Amino acid sequence: MQGVFIMASTTFSGPVTSSDGFVGLITLTSYTVAAAPSAATAGAGTIAYISNGAAGSAILAFSDGTNWKRSDTGATISAS
Repeated sequence: MQGVFIMASTTFSGPVTSSDGFVGLITLTSYTVAAAPSAATAGAGTIAYISNGAAGSAILAFSDGTNWKRSDTGATISAS
């Protein structure tokens, strides 16, 4: 079955997995560089949408466990 499915705000204690893949949209919380949570607290492998992290433009970023890194270049996110 295809479509858009909306889940309630839920906290999972383990990884989210699917035997048939994920269908639909995944919405990430939007952060600015200044408001992004600590990359160390988020943990390596966490993905975030940073609205100004590519020199003022939006970018998907990932935590390497220390810093938030741009998904296109691997550079640390920066608002300017």
